[in-house]
Amino acid sequence: MYKKVFKRILDFSISLVALILFSPLIIILIILLVFANKGKPFFFQKRPGKHTKLFTIIKFKTMKDPKNNESELINQAQRITKVGAIIRKTSLDELLQLVNVLKGDMSLIGPRPLLIEYLPLYDKEQARRHMVKPGITGWAQVNGRTALSWKERFALDVWYVDHLSFNIDLKILLKTIQKIFNREAMSNIERASFSLWDGNT
Repeated sequence: MYKKVFKRILDFSISLVALILFSPLIIILIILLVFANKGKPFFFQKRPGKHTKLFTIIKFKTMKDPKNNESELINQAQRITKVGAIIRKTSLDELLQLVNVLKGDMSLIGPRPLLIEYLPLYDKEQARRHMVKPGITGWAQVNGRTALSWKERFALDVWYVDHLSFNIDLKILLKTIQKIFNREAMSNIERASFSLWDGNT
């Protein structure tokens, strides 16, 4: 019952309240990023959701656009703006994903939505991470995140799919809040995620 009904009710209610409460901060960040990114405060990208159905994820734009003949992925770290670096350190770049939760594309808690390019690389077991909606935070994120190998992360995602419950979601939510206020943990998490998955590690 929780998985089929109450989880969505909680997602909608909490994301709506959070967006209202954080609206002054969101407006301030939009204004700052308009100046930092030449009028482009938002980042949009297609990501696979539940059952690999594509949706458009929305985040704050924390990087400059790549220059001509510049690799968009290799030079990510060099393209982060000063404002963007602060937003990333505090995980505020994820804040706008509450809109995706409100729309029903995502859940507050679930496996992180990764790149479309990864879809052909999953084995049968790893692909089960798409049996539930992706989340803003998840079991892998509170159990090591980028300190883990990709295969370890996917194993934790699949574990979550098999054990999804209110108690597990509450535990993940509380551990996420704890990590946000843990500066050392946030520093360790901070964008080691620039490394891309090649289907092996």
